[in-house]
Amino acid sequence: MFPLGFFGKKSKPTVQDPDAPHLFGPYSLHELINRGGSAEIWSATDQDGQAYALRRLLGNGTVEKSARKQFLHGCDVLEKIHGHPFIIGFFKHGKIDGVDFTLLERVAGSNLKHLITRNDPILGEFVGNILIDMALALEHMHEKGFMHLDFKPENVLVTSAADIRLVDFDLAQPLPKLPKRMPTNAGTPAYMAPEQLRQEPLDQRADIFSFGVTAYELLTFRKPFTGESPEAVLRKQLDEKHPIPPPRDINADIPIALERIILKCMDRDPAKRFPNTHVLVSQLQHELYV
Repeated sequence: MFPLGFFGKKSKPTVQDPDAPHLFGPYSLHELINRGGSAEIWSATDQDGQAYALRRLLGNGTVEKSARKQFLHGCDVLEKIHGHPFIIGFFKHGKIDGVDFTLLERVAGSNLKHLITRNDPILGEFVGNILIDMALALEHMHEKGFMHLDFKPENVLVTSAADIRLVDFDLAQPLPKLPKRMPTNAGTPAYMAPEQLRQEPLDQRADIFSFGVTAYELLTFRKPFTGESPEAVLRKQLDEKHPIPPPRDINADIPIALERIILKCMDRDPAKRFPNTHVLVSQLQHELYV
């Protein structure tokens, strides 16, 4: 005879909470920092207790080929440009149980978008340093031969000491000697240069435009192009007849010279922007005395 327990109800399989702490190979994942469309970032430690930020692809290895290609491209770019104080630190990338991951510097802080949204006091105290350090990060990236092409507040981490780290290099492209049409116009439209939106040939000056939009938002707590719909915003962004509201009209504390720098960065004609980030950095340092 079978024991009575044999006929008991089967216990339902437990479904692990994907946001709960767990092991990933030799790494302990403690807290989910962010989850996007194809990847997520965790605070992690290795077996020696060393802290990292671990970024991995979603889908348990079944992610679309294009998303995996983009993820690995970002890893390769970062591996070539890291080693600068304002670029996120890189340690390694690889696969665990078929899932691609990259091991990054763990930064205690928030992204610039969050700080702007909550009007964090650190912005008022260190805004000059943040502006210059963001430009220095882009300058280093360009010197290493790459354009970021998705420069925006969400991709700038700010520590409690107001140090910055530029992150997310999945859309980066080699810097051409002459303006070149990119294979895609992926990016964040509100921060993209007109030539990038139109899929026209571009160079490092597209990043300078994005820097200008980010600086404008940092100093005024609003974007330079507004509208009732995303389409209306893009029309203003592309329309040369639509003037960009001077930042000092919104925040009179902005120095006149800094306003000129920001508006020059955002000129719709790339030939009228700063020719490169080296000149931009020099201008910022001269005017801000930092």
